[in-house]
Amino acid sequence: MKAKAAVFMGPETPFDVREFEITPPPAGYAQMELIASGICGTDVHMHKGKLAVGYPSIIGHEFVGKITDMDEAEGAKFGLKKGDNVIADIAVPCGECILCKAGDDANCVNMKVTNGGSIEVAPYLYGGYSEVNYTPLTNLVKIPEDLNPTMVTTFACPGPTAMHAFHLAALAGVDVAKTKVAVVQGLGPVGCYAVMYLHAIGVETVYAITAGDNSPREELAVNLGAKEVFNLTKMGAEAVTKRLQQENGGLGVDLCFEASGSPKAVPQGIDILRNRGVYLVPGQYSNSGGIEIQPQLITFKAIHIIGSSQYSMFDVKNYLKFLQDHPELHETVLKLGNPYKVEEINQAFEDAKAGNNIKTMLVK
Repeated sequence: MKAKAAVFMGPETPFDVREFEITPPPAGYAQMELIASGICGTDVHMHKGKLAVGYPSIIGHEFVGKITDMDEAEGAKFGLKKGDNVIADIAVPCGECILCKAGDDANCVNMKVTNGGSIEVAPYLYGGYSEVNYTPLTNLVKIPEDLNPTMVTTFACPGPTAMHAFHLAALAGVDVAKTKVAVVQGLGPVGCYAVMYLHAIGVETVYAITAGDNSPREELAVNLGAKEVFNLTKMGAEAVTKRLQQENGGLGVDLCFEASGSPKAVPQGIDILRNRGVYLVPGQYSNSGGIEIQPQLITFKAIHIIGSSQYSMFDVKNYLKFLQDHPELHETVLKLGNPYKVEEINQAFEDAKAGNNIKTMLVK
């Protein structure tokens, strides 16, 4: 028995589709067959050479699959059995650093990953871009039976990414649900999830900021809960900033969520926030160059800026609970995924880079 996998061959280089032997899982691991595996913006950064990763290798960290083989006694310790649908969480915190010991393992300073194994040594298939995957049992989160696993894949990484940012806000004393006016910068997967989440938890007014010519994406944002979408290309950044500064009687918005990845978004985020406004910044996940800001605004407006990068198993579970609590969103979320076979990886990446899909995913 063999499985196809897409092998990363380096920046700006086509993936190589290869077949690998399917072997028994090592001790402590589960073998899973692919249901769906998302292509993350982080993976696009890797392919563009903005994030370093070794190659040849199998990248991808949004694997959702069905357990097909494991030591059943070991699996039972984690509440897992053969046939379960699961999300494979890539992050392996050390458990020993100052952050792990403080309960903040999402920001472990010695973080390792589950998809770093060699494609030259069995079981070969540690990454997400494969028809079969091997992940430690410690890093599997069971998907509740009332959730469609393909639907779950749509935001399998963007959802927990956003959830961790909101979690950090809560730890800082910010009750996001009581926000009156929130703005989401960027309408990629993380931004779309943030719009949907903020609206679903009861934020009174949610706006979104985007750029370029993508009317379907703007319509989607409105369907997900945005009261209005402001297009920087059509309106100009200055006009958008002035419009949002009118909120709260001319003070500005309460909360801004940066999900665009554009450095230019940051000074605008600072500009549109009111005094004591909150800026959540999970979107700047690659070195896309510097930008000038006006740091005195942080002081004069007493802005609360919260960065957020990784997420933990806790955030994955909270993402799943959010979906369980909001079944009215399931049909919409399911439609946001665009499926490709593993052998169509290069076309999938072209479409992901071009922004043709909300969520690009590989399926068996």
